[in-house]
Amino acid sequence: MSGQIPKSLTDITTLQVLDLSNNNLSGAVPSTGSFSLFTPISFANNPLLCGPGTTKPCPGDPPFSPPPPYNPPTPPTQSAGASSTGAIAGGVAAGAALVFAVPAIAFAMWRRRKPEEHFFDVPAEEDPEVHLGQLKKFSLRELQVASDNFNNKNILGRGGFGKVYKGRLADGTLVAVKRLKEERTPGGELQFQTEVEMISMAVHRNLLRLRGFCMTPTERLLVYPYMANGSVASRLRERQPSEPPLDWDTRRRIALGSARGLSYLHDHCDPKIIHRDVKAANILLDEDFEAVVGDFGLAKLMDYKDTHVTTAVRGTIGHIAPEYLSTGKSSEKTDVFGYGITLLELITGQRAFDLARLANDDDVMLLDWVKGLLKEKKVEMLVDPDLQSNYEETEVESLIQVALLCTQGSPVERPKMSEVVRMLEGDGLAERWEEWQKVEVVRQEAELAPLAQDDQRRSLA
Repeated sequence: MSGQIPKSLTDITTLQVLDLSNNNLSGAVPSTGSFSLFTPISFANNPLLCGPGTTKPCPGDPPFSPPPPYNPPTPPTQSAGASSTGAIAGGVAAGAALVFAVPAIAFAMWRRRKPEEHFFDVPAEEDPEVHLGQLKKFSLRELQVASDNFNNKNILGRGGFGKVYKGRLADGTLVAVKRLKEERTPGGELQFQTEVEMISMAVHRNLLRLRGFCMTPTERLLVYPYMANGSVASRLRERQPSEPPLDWDTRRRIALGSARGLSYLHDHCDPKIIHRDVKAANILLDEDFEAVVGDFGLAKLMDYKDTHVTTAVRGTIGHIAPEYLSTGKSSEKTDVFGYGITLLELITGQRAFDLARLANDDDVMLLDWVKGLLKEKKVEMLVDPDLQSNYEETEVESLIQVALLCTQGSPVERPKMSEVVRMLEGDGLAERWEEWQKVEVVRQEAELAPLAQDDQRRSLA
């Protein structure tokens, strides 16, 4: 952590233990309130700190001098006067104890009577910024002001993890504030903060950077940069009349950029990060319409009160890999499956799951609908009409091939995201596709064999 120690912490009367050692804090250590009880151990290895509780005086303060040695006085001989004085002192002490005890007892009874949670929140305008590395810890009040108290008019989107609000910080910076909706369990603050710090260390051109967070006993909020161009899903299906459709070159760049972002999460983060909800709605577009993968790490963040083995299935219908749905176990290959469906969204402009398709077809799942048209060799019917034939057919076919390789039923047969990146860059797709076709022919023959045997038995009968 860096910056000054907030003086408002001295107002927390229940603060008994504090360890700010081994950080990069600066300025004077507060000397009032509970801080008067802390020893230099609490502030060790912060070379820029000074004042009480440290071994270095602040500029302008008198130099430290050791306290005079303590010499216990010789107890006087007991006398009537001393006895009287002792009685008076005892009475005063008892009275003082009673003065402090009565409010304490009353406070304890009040706490037992009110079961709801209360928390101390420091106003942002009075509190120096506290940073965890490059990650800022916002106060709840600061984010309430930024989002107009989480006003519905500022909602940018809703998802499985909560609502996202547009906000404007005090310096005018636009941000997106994700308000996590999951109920919390006591004692999870440290693990939540640990997971947040882990997410913040995933830095890549195609990953949404976490700017900061807010944590109270009743709230969990994440702060991201605001993306003015929205998500891929909104641009494909919810764009305004004044907004042009995504052209083919932009869609190809989105496909490659999002693949690179996911590959970084899988291969360059330690520990690796599994997204578990890859879809067009979670791929945002920056000012240059470059892909920025968002919501990564949130699935684990929302499960922080569980063990390290996550069994809760988190995802979106149509994007969830079959093995994840049946076992609850996620891996890099579940992300690969979701990415393959996202490619089909980019090509077709359609939703991964859409009951409206029942009007003309039997397939509500986009993957099944695409496979059906491919069997009928109607590739042109797959392409988003918004493209108006402004695309390269060979490039569309290549992207479809990558999508089908990514959405194979067996996770073992799916490529890694690093392999997907290479195929999109033109390396190895032809060989991989030829190999897949051979396996697919064998698989289809195996599926048709029992049906042929049944037909043969019926003909003999």
